[in-house]
Amino acid sequence: MAQAGGDGPFVRWDWIWGHLDLVWEKVVEHLVLTGIALGVGLAISLLLSAVVLRWRPSYAPITWVTGVAYSIPSLALFAFLVPITGFTILTAEIGLVSYTLLILIRNMVAGIDGVDPAVKEAALGMGYTRRRLFFQIELPLALPVIIAGLRIAGVTTIGLVTVTALIGQGGVGYFILRGLNRFFSTEIVLG
Repeated sequence: MAQAGGDGPFVRWDWIWGHLDLVWEKVVEHLVLTGIALGVGLAISLLLSAVVLRWRPSYAPITWVTGVAYSIPSLALFAFLVPITGFTILTAEIGLVSYTLLILIRNMVAGIDGVDPAVKEAALGMGYTRRRLFFQIELPLALPVIIAGLRIAGVTTIGLVTVTALIGQGGVGYFILRGLNRFFSTEIVLG
């Protein structure tokens, strides 16, 4: 076994090649956990952003609640959720989704607010309804800001999925945890 500071190589490529099926299984698990969190987070954020855009006083409480959720350390949040939902994928997803909400809501609202008022007025002057204005003018113009938020939420979620290894999920975080338990640097580097 290669140990940090030991006589063997730091990364044993033969071990990786010998366990390629497990590696791919954990990579797919990691991507699925990330995809579910981003999809659910995006759906919830779309609804909450629609509420904010329709009723502006809701922006402060919504961003406050999602900001509090975002500021809770991930390990503490998962530890809090385990007695309620157990060592399940639901526990992982509740935590992961909660970390996407603040980022996505802020970017969605900022993107829509960033559309030039003159463009909106011109569209309304041409007979656009509010719905048509939103879907054909505001949303396409806000898309770069919304996609930037999705990218940031995605990067954050990919990193947080590794922590879910502590509750039996975790994708490639499995290798980090197992490598630390066995003092096996190859698994740590792989994770």
